[in-house]
Amino acid sequence: MLNNIKTIGEVISSEPGLEKVNKLIKQSEVLEKFFDIFPELNKVAEPQKIEKKILYIKVENAAWRSELKFQSEKVVEKINKYFGEQRVNYIRLNG
Repeated sequence: MLNNIKTIGEVISSEPGLEKVNKLIKQSEVLEKFFDIFPELNKVAEPQKIEKKILYIKVENAAWRSELKFQSEKVVEKINKYFGEQRVNYIRLNG
């Protein structure tokens, strides 16, 4: 009987009616884990939201904004590798 018990995460990820909830959880995880993935950006960038697999990052410093724009493909790749799935397709930087 105990073998049939599922975790909340398993229920949310497997239940078709909870697709929107699962999507919101995955988006929130990217924002929450951003500084675990990029600890060096802690003082220069702030992840704001994800919409349609676009991660919006606030960067006040123009030099850092240019650097992140130049490295955007690597940033996306590193995020997706961390989670083992395609959670972000593109990043958009603003100041």
